[in-house]
Amino acid sequence: MGDTLRRGAGTALTAVAAAAALVGCTEESREQVMPGPASTATAAPRDSAALAERHRTAGGDPDVYGIQVEDGPEGVPRVVIRTRNADQADAIFRRQNTSVTAHLTTKEGVSFEKGYFIDVFGPDGGLIHRIDARP
Repeated sequence: MGDTLRRGAGTALTAVAAAAALVGCTEESREQVMPGPASTATAAPRDSAALAERHRTAGGDPDVYGIQVEDGPEGVPRVVIRTRNADQADAIFRRQNTSVTAHLTTKEGVSFEKGYFIDVFGPDGGLIHRIDARP
């Protein structure tokens, strides 16, 4: 009985490790197919700057100076944020992500029913964050 129990535990651990490996592959694969450039111009297009101004006026992140919503693959919107804050800290990204997406849905009428892609570019035009926020 003890051998059977040990074999069962070993099998369970192998299954957990395999599942964890698959999750890692899935996440990596999603990142590889995500749209978007690795850098962009530092100046925000006029419409993008106007949207960011409305966001800031409504209490949004003061570092955000450009917000664009573009058509992404499979009807999933791609949100491009330009920020003056070059800090890559996750807490800053989460704050910007929450602030911008809340503004877009409540004030601008953007639907994220299918999720969204988000790219954040720093003051030098370099990519700071890129996520695939599809369900």
